[in-house]
Parts: sequence; C-alpha cells; structure tokens
Amino acid sequence: MANALIFAGGVGRRMKSEDVPKQFLRVDGIPIIIRTIQYFEKHEQVARIVVVCYEPWIDELRQELGEYGIRKVTEILPGGQTGFQSIHIGLNYLNGIMSGEEAVLICDGVRPCLSRELITECIRNAELYGSAVPVTPSIDSVLYSEDGEQCGKNISRKKIFITQAPQGYLFKEIVSAHEEAVQGGMEPISSADLMIELGRKVHLFPGIRENIKVTTAEDLNALRATHYYEHFKNFSREELNIE
Repeated sequence: MANALIFAGGVGRRMKSEDVPKQFLRVDGIPIIIRTIQYFEKHEQVARIVVVCYEPWIDELRQELGEYGIRKVTEILPGGQTGFQSIHIGLNYLNGIMSGEEAVLICDGVRPCLSRELITECIRNAELYGSAVPVTPSIDSVLYSEDGEQCGKNISRKKIFITQAPQGYLFKEIVSAHEEAVQGGMEPISSADLMIELGRKVHLFPGIRENIKVTTAEDLNALRATHYYEHFKNFSREELNIE
C-alpha cells in the first residue's frame, strides 16, 4: 500500500485569481483540488492521503471533503512558503507513520486529469526502482539561451521530457533527500529536481498527455473546455439548439 501527499499551500499568483486560490477554483461546480484528491481516494492501493493546504482555506477544504464523501484524508496541515517547504511539512508528519519501504506519492493539488492507471504505474515503479517520475516526450523544438535573446544551440527534442505528477518515491529515499537538502540550504523546485541535484538516480516512466497542471488562466480555460466537450459530445444538434 502507498500513501499520497497532496501539496496545495500556494495561492497561484500566475492564475491571477485574487479571491480564490487556484486549487479551489471550480470546474463543473467541483473544486480542482477535490477532483485531484478523488483519484487517490478511489484507488485501492492508496491507504492514506495527507494534504498540505493554504492555511486560510483549511476549513473550506474540510467542508468540501465532507461534501464529496472523501474519507482517506487523515490530516490537513498548514502549508509552507514554497512547494518544497509544504512537501517537507507533509513528510515530517508521515515520518513515524510510514515504513521506509512504502511508497509515497507526491502530487500538487491542481492535477484534475489524472488516471487510475497512472497512479498504479507510479506505485509499481516506485516500489521497483525507489523513484518514479511520469514524463511525456516534448513535442516542441527546444532552443537553449543564456539570456533569452541570443541562441547558438538547439537541443534534440528526442532527449527532452516534460515531468508530471504524482511522483512516487520509497519513503526512506525521499526523506533522506529532504534531510540532506535542508542541511545544505537547498530549495529545489520539484522532488525530481532535488534527487538529481543530490546525484541520485530518477526513474522515468510514461505519463499521459492529458495530465495537465492547472497553473495559468489558459490552463483553466482549456480544462473547462475539455469538460464542456465531454459533457455535451453525445448530444444532438437539436438538443443543443444549434441551427
């Protein structure tokens, strides 16, 4: 069995939503963070979910969890100033609860298009290799520039992969990496970045392209458009009142 650590301690400034943190924005009436959590709630190999949340919205999250019948969330913790700090808070809570040989799945709270199969593969690969990071191949050409103005080098897109979440790790591996990072004053962007900076191997496995992270208003519009299409795709033109 695995445990899930959902970090949602930020407010999403790139979303430019002044009143509501991005993880609580609604798509078809359901908060994005609830859509994310539901995948772990329904997965038979996930025993426990811990959420690290933006503190002013903890009571709102508790209410939403009750409304949608989510039972696996055992703790909601106040988030840190960064994603790394929020993950560290969650790992500290799980330390002593989890065995070092169990897998922990670390996922941001704005991944509302996960799949059961992706979570299954993440657990399987983490247990086999100690780490499991879902990726998709880059479909765009990539250029390298030091200053964003001049470029003298392109990078083969065959060697470029886009990281996704959840990222799975044996608990002992990610905890020791976090301890080393704190001692060294490191503040990596993601858990995979941390492992790589420490010289540890990161195992990659195929992700799914629809597993978007809702970061910007454009992401939110794309997500809402997808749900609109899925809802109405089986309706006839007459039912939709289209001339």
